[in-house]
Amino acid sequence: MNREPDWSLWRSFAAVIEHGSLSGAARALQLSQPTIGRHIETLEGQLDLPLFERGLSGLKPNATALQLLAPITRAQTALAEASMIADGAQTQARGTVRITASAMISNYVLPEILVGIRAHYPHIAIETVPSDSSENLLMREADIAIRMFRPTQLELVTRHLGDIPIIATAHERYLARRGRPTAIEDFWQHDIVGFDSSDAIIAHSRRLGYTISLDNFPLRSDDQPHQWELIKSGLGIGFGQAHLVRNTPGMVALPVDLAIPPLPVWLTTHKELYTSHRIRAIYDALADGLVAYMNS
Repeated sequence: MNREPDWSLWRSFAAVIEHGSLSGAARALQLSQPTIGRHIETLEGQLDLPLFERGLSGLKPNATALQLLAPITRAQTALAEASMIADGAQTQARGTVRITASAMISNYVLPEILVGIRAHYPHIAIETVPSDSSENLLMREADIAIRMFRPTQLELVTRHLGDIPIIATAHERYLARRGRPTAIEDFWQHDIVGFDSSDAIIAHSRRLGYTISLDNFPLRSDDQPHQWELIKSGLGIGFGQAHLVRNTPGMVALPVDLAIPPLPVWLTTHKELYTSHRIRAIYDALADGLVAYMNS
């Protein structure tokens, strides 16, 4: 009789399906690609079932694999919940807290906040995940998330900390070279630092009654921290968090009202983690730091 497969084999199985390849699963699980391959072969051997079709494009899950995925995903969720319950029962401010936030918040706001947090909680290690995707708190991809949208899952504890205004801005070096726009009509005649694949700025300009195209963006990138550095270098006009503009030497807030919606800031954790002393301590400290930043 085949023995019951080890959970590590199931975890690799689910990761291969989720990420579409052995290499993708290996990166996600921080294992080597050969290890993931051996896990799949061992799982198929112990189940005495083929689970993937092998081809030049890699592994493709068959119908049996797709049927197995649903209960394995439920098991992953249950194990993550058990881990959160155990973490929530801890009474000491020790251990590790994993925080995810947008790339801009992670790079330009969190570091200063973490200076104070580390001073107050030296025994808590901090892992940061700069990401503009929605990490799954329910699967413990992060313990605490700083979101720019309101989370809706019932299992989460959320707190709206405030809203960050987004304004047009440029470095004084650019303005000395090209002049300062004082009306929306002038704004579109400048070098605008914009997105490469996203049409967010183009769509918003249309709502304001202006038709622009990629030709208005001589500098383009979908990486927002990189955009910010381009603007700081005096290469063009762009958009930034009002608080960040005020606190960055050489940056100037432009007197052009583009009616850009503010970014809401929500602090989020799982309800089972909220009772953990270390999670609650970092959650509250982040809230204080973010509110102070928004009021700066």
